[in-house]
Amino acid sequence: MASDEPARALGLSQTEAAARLATEGPNELPQREKRTVLRIFVDVVREPMFALLLGAGAIYLLLGDLGEATILLAFATTSVAITIVQETRSERVLETLRDLTSPRALVIRQGIRKRIPGREVVRGDVIVVAEGDRVPADGLLFSAQDLRADESLLTGESVPVHKIAGHAAVPVRPGGDNLPVIFSGTLIVRGHGFAEVQATGSRSEIGKIGHALKSIETEPPLLRQQTRRLVRIFAVVGLLLSAAAVVLYGLFRGAWLDGLLGGIALSMSMLPEEFPLVLAVFMVMGAWRISQARVLTRRASAIETLGAATVLCTDKTGTLTQNQMAVAELQTPDQAMRLPEDLSIETPRPFGDLAEYAALASAPDPFDPMERAIREIGSRLPKTSAVRHAGWRLAHTYGLRPDLLAVTQLWQRPGREGPYIVAAKGALEAIAALCRLDAGKLATIRRGADEMAARGMRVLGVARGAFAGSEWPSTPRAFDLTFLGLIGLADPLRSTVPAAVRECRSAGIRVVMVTGDYPATASAIGAQAGFDARGVITGAELESMSDAALALQAQDTTIFARIMPEQKLRIVNALKSKGEIVAMTGDGVNDAPALKAAHIGIAMGSRGTDVAREASAIVLLDDDFGSIVHTIRLGRRIYDNLRKAMGYILAVHVPIAGLSLLPLLFGWPLVFTPVHIAFLEMVIDPVCSIVFEAETDEADVMARPPRDPRSPLFSPGLAGWSLVQGAFVLVLVTTIYALALRNGLPEAEARALTFVSLVFTNIGLIFVNRSFSASLITALRRPNGALWWAVGTTVVLMGVVLGWAPATRLFRFGPLHPDDLAICGSAGLATLLAFELLKPIWRRRLVL
Repeated sequence: MASDEPARALGLSQTEAAARLATEGPNELPQREKRTVLRIFVDVVREPMFALLLGAGAIYLLLGDLGEATILLAFATTSVAITIVQETRSERVLETLRDLTSPRALVIRQGIRKRIPGREVVRGDVIVVAEGDRVPADGLLFSAQDLRADESLLTGESVPVHKIAGHAAVPVRPGGDNLPVIFSGTLIVRGHGFAEVQATGSRSEIGKIGHALKSIETEPPLLRQQTRRLVRIFAVVGLLLSAAAVVLYGLFRGAWLDGLLGGIALSMSMLPEEFPLVLAVFMVMGAWRISQARVLTRRASAIETLGAATVLCTDKTGTLTQNQMAVAELQTPDQAMRLPEDLSIETPRPFGDLAEYAALASAPDPFDPMERAIREIGSRLPKTSAVRHAGWRLAHTYGLRPDLLAVTQLWQRPGREGPYIVAAKGALEAIAALCRLDAGKLATIRRGADEMAARGMRVLGVARGAFAGSEWPSTPRAFDLTFLGLIGLADPLRSTVPAAVRECRSAGIRVVMVTGDYPATASAIGAQAGFDARGVITGAELESMSDAALALQAQDTTIFARIMPEQKLRIVNALKSKGEIVAMTGDGVNDAPALKAAHIGIAMGSRGTDVAREASAIVLLDDDFGSIVHTIRLGRRIYDNLRKAMGYILAVHVPIAGLSLLPLLFGWPLVFTPVHIAFLEMVIDPVCSIVFEAETDEADVMARPPRDPRSPLFSPGLAGWSLVQGAFVLVLVTTIYALALRNGLPEAEARALTFVSLVFTNIGLIFVNRSFSASLITALRRPNGALWWAVGTTVVLMGVVLGWAPATRLFRFGPLHPDDLAICGSAGLATLLAFELLKPIWRRRLVL
């Protein structure tokens, strides 16, 4: 065992560790119950259309018609396959992410260091942590050498905190300097230490937050609720009409079997089962589209909900900012300089000296983000002497201490014994004490530091000196140091954020910052990002508010600062209580409860934790805040196009249902059997609906306020538009069928003529409904490859059905001649022209 390890650090024995692992469980965060393939299958088979398809298939099996039975049963399995593939794909991606981010731990077992999986760490283990390590469990430090930890995923603060060895008589919360406790999931950025594990798994601070997630229920998507409600209503009405039609058909015509098949066809024709299917297609295609922008959609329906978002709650660290410190300003006692993005410009000598000695007071190969930023400035400013220090040797370091928050380092030139160069940096008070500044000079410098802090910067003082002695003093206070100036470090704003905030504002979406950082820092970042200045509420102020008072204040507040994790959840719930549709972004464990409680949780993928990703609906894989705006735009486009598709489906259901019902009422030969309905509703209609999914944005998609999520999917104007279209097509196609029968056309040919006419009128309705705001000519200029693909596919399918003998027998069709096809084409053209003329008159009612 190394000499720097205390004698007490023998750790547990393997037997003790195994016993505790068996008793207390693995060091893992609580995970939600996974949906198995069997559970998904059970959910799907409960759908009405699935039961109708199975029922019709069973009847045809009893009749010995294996062909129709096979087709119907094949259609029945389609929805099952689509659902299983979509849901299992997202879960596999998340499992991969979880495996990649699972840390390993260095523990001491029976005096021997060994590396083990993080899940095998138990209470009482002695863990060794050093620069660059991810802490595997909550632990009490009994040895710490210049140890600093980045606790931003628990506190939201980007600045690492200093740790000391000691005892914790009471429970300690994350955040703050000079605490003897390290927390699971945090990152060691400097120094090393030994700690005894106090809590693992759900008992750790990170685990408590994960455990709380299990008590938060995710709200079901509003659009899915609406579509299911519509399907249930149509199902009830359809079943009642079907039962009545079967009884009447059987009583008056005596053909009970034909009446039963006709009744099933009528039920299927009135049941808009395409609604959930098309909704699933839209969401899957939407998830694929945004995946091209490096966005993972865990719950595809969240894309649509995002289009209705009224408030976007965002964390600061790692979301609005890069969570990567950079030097923003240099200030000497005489002048100040804001650093531009181009660091290769000429810099006056005093600023070069300041950057040089700040770099010399940092670790040669730093892991701490602040020291990395300082080293970068020292190496890139051309007027500094940093390049001359390449061969110098770091002779001695005085680390941070509770009574002196400064780092002092001595450097020796190559081939010389002295004098040594002394460089110090740290808190202004500490550097002022080392330089023995008088009160007047310190007050002047402090004013400059306060101004930098008000602009959201972390301020450090820098000093220099020389030492010619042969023995190191016990304290850096013995050196004669000269104050050089101040360095201001800031966590830079992401370059895409201001534009994203502006676009959110133009779309009527209020952006709210919820951060654990200081009010001054949060306000400065908010100003850079372009937030509306509506005041700041701190965590202390929020703590004293009732839920009702918070809900009232939250409506006019854009920045919440010094917020604890449980307070983020209160903020989200307060906004929801006022009817807001809340989207929440974040990357840390502290964000996870709010992510799950929000209508749309958006987690960061690169820096995000497993808990945050698990709680979210959307994961930004490259942490680009600007991707959120792209997703919002896509969400609105999806909803617009979905309404067009749903309106089209409702329109085509009217003639399908009418042509299923009228023969039962008037004693005509049946036009449709269940296989015809299944073909239309499970193949033709969804294929045609893909055209609407591929439609481009409406011109005002990001210039109008968010839609009211409580508004019905079918507004009166849209429902009326669909019913008028459906009624027109029903009259037109029924007329064709009646005339065909009157003119002596055989039943099979009349059925084929009517079916193909219906398909052509459906194609006409697609062209009509592509856009409510543009004419047919304008809409045709919009790129939509799916349009011609769908039309071509439909024509090919009809060619197969009419020209391939097995399909013709299955559908009970007769041959069609050129004049018959001309009638079908004329029906489609008449539909297109009629509603293109009517559209400008109806347009005002079709409010999207």
